[in-house]
Amino acid sequence: MSEGKKPDPLMVAPWKDPAATPYIRIQNVTKKFGDFVAVNNVSLNIYKQELFCLLGGSGCGKSTLLRMLAGFEEPDGGQIFLDGQDMAGIAPYKRPVNMMFQSYALFPHMNVEDNVAFGLKQDHTPKKELWDRVKGMLEMVKLSGFASRKPHQLSGGQRQRVALARALVKQPKLLLLDEPLGALDRKLRESTQFELMNIQEKLGVTFVVVTHDQEEAMTLASRIGVMNLGQIVQVGTPTEIYEFPTSRFVADFVGSVNMFDGRITDEDNDYVRISSEDAGCTIFINHGVAAPPSAALAVAIRPEKIAISRSPPANTQENCTQGIVEDIAYMGDMSVFNVRLKSGKLAKVTQPNLVRHTDDAIHWDDHVFMSWHAASGVVLTV
Repeated sequence: MSEGKKPDPLMVAPWKDPAATPYIRIQNVTKKFGDFVAVNNVSLNIYKQELFCLLGGSGCGKSTLLRMLAGFEEPDGGQIFLDGQDMAGIAPYKRPVNMMFQSYALFPHMNVEDNVAFGLKQDHTPKKELWDRVKGMLEMVKLSGFASRKPHQLSGGQRQRVALARALVKQPKLLLLDEPLGALDRKLRESTQFELMNIQEKLGVTFVVVTHDQEEAMTLASRIGVMNLGQIVQVGTPTEIYEFPTSRFVADFVGSVNMFDGRITDEDNDYVRISSEDAGCTIFINHGVAAPPSAALAVAIRPEKIAISRSPPANTQENCTQGIVEDIAYMGDMSVFNVRLKSGKLAKVTQPNLVRHTDDAIHWDDHVFMSWHAASGVVLTV
């Protein structure tokens, strides 16, 4: 690692160190609106300089949790600590926290420079320091040449960067971002994700991002907290969330997945065999499973981990099923195949398009074999 470069949080992994002190500590926090429980007894630790994503669908409680961190809502139960300080009763403007909203909330009558300077003026920052910080922040977000423009004269991506500069110029300990890229088109959103990561790395500010976009969370985050019905159902790195989901909900919510119901027919410490009418075959997993033999379970297999061909693979006894291609979606970099299995279940397979044209391409109504490695399946009991 070169001198002065911020360590990769995935390499340092403070969340794996029992002696590490969380920067944000959320303990048994609950928030209700009437009879509706928006956040239900949530506990979560976030560490300094993390870029942490709260991921979930609409109404899962992620924005409510973010608003409680900002101080716009007070918990009905539990505590929130920031850098060791209990945030109970501390007004939003007294917290070392800033928030960037999905709408950006820029002042339309002010130019870019004044929008970014607004918070510093409210804090009566000395004039020279104020404009030095504004100039430096505009340089960082690559908007130095746009200082005199009004928000309506900017593109969506530029307005997003103005809002980010305004939030960061006050040098908060914590920046909260609520669906920060939701208003951008797909290509601009993808490029802006990397800009956001680079800015966070340069400044070393702790970011907590709320998003419903799985790809965005996977790209941005050091860790992801998946939320459902007001609770955190799994916390982990993007790899852990995608490759090792702990429930059917997480497996199904994050990315595409094939879910095959089945029952254990043979097991040992280092393998398990599962009979699945859904899959139409025996599924072999090359590791043990903590489940009783009679337990109903599901095997989750990602579409990209399945090989598809018109010819049978070498081993058709296990981890191999057959079906008819019903639909094909050509996505450019890959093709998606919907295959109707003999059981009637519809399975999805994705295949990278490594060459521009192939004579043995799979077509609609082809009879195909689908096979996968013994390590590809994840056994889920909940």
